[in-house]
Amino acid sequence: MNYIVNGHGTYCYTGGKPLDPARPTAVFIHGVLNDHSVWILQTRWFANHGWNVLAVDLPGHCKSEGPPPASVEEAAQFVIALLDAAGVEKAALVGHSFGSLIALETAARAPGRVSHLAMVGTAYPMTVSPALLDGALNDPQRAIAMVNTFSHALLAPPPSSLGPGTWLYGSSRALMRRVLASNRDANVFHIGFKACNDYANGEAAMEKVQCPVLFLLGDADQMTPPRATKALVGKARSGKVVTVHAGHALMSEAPDAVLFALRDFLNAAPAA
Repeated sequence: MNYIVNGHGTYCYTGGKPLDPARPTAVFIHGVLNDHSVWILQTRWFANHGWNVLAVDLPGHCKSEGPPPASVEEAAQFVIALLDAAGVEKAALVGHSFGSLIALETAARAPGRVSHLAMVGTAYPMTVSPALLDGALNDPQRAIAMVNTFSHALLAPPPSSLGPGTWLYGSSRALMRRVLASNRDANVFHIGFKACNDYANGEAAMEKVQCPVLFLLGDADQMTPPRATKALVGKARSGKVVTVHAGHALMSEAPDAVLFALRDFLNAAPAA
């Protein structure tokens, strides 16, 4: 589904279902050098089990137009504008990595419009190493290889839902290359990583969040280690931590576990 947000075309995957005003809505926000497709299993399930789904391509990424957000704060304002464009008064926000910070900042800026906040593969501060920042700017193909090495757990079991022969490293690398190539005018890789690294409002934002919060973490995550959520967990008024056996690429490494954790959280947690 396409919307005009801040004057630019914005694509949202809906799980093949039209938006129904009688249903609750969940907005899924991807991380750096990803797009809506990283949520494909989870969004299709929710779309077929009583929820409206908006899995967005952030501005400047793949099917969405406009300049890529240069900061978490800018991206949060985009999400609020997306809710307006879609006619959604209140939504659950589910964000992965960079997307988790965007969801957090959105929930802090518009607490009355967010019913649930799920932060997947998150950390604060979300520090990016100088080597990755430099690589994303000057040698993105090498940096993509580095990110994929750090994003997958060496000892995690193979995901059952993706079928035999699935190569997580290869599919993830191909996605990142496609997202990078989708914008010839801006380096969405470096811009996204810098936005993560520069974000300094996490604890203050969490203090403003009024809805239940889920921290969904990978026990073998090297990009955003579970211990790096301690500050945010301590600030959450109604926080729950769920850890699954996976690295940073939780949705592909542990798709069922991620789905079940989100299902239980969104269906059981009371809306604010």
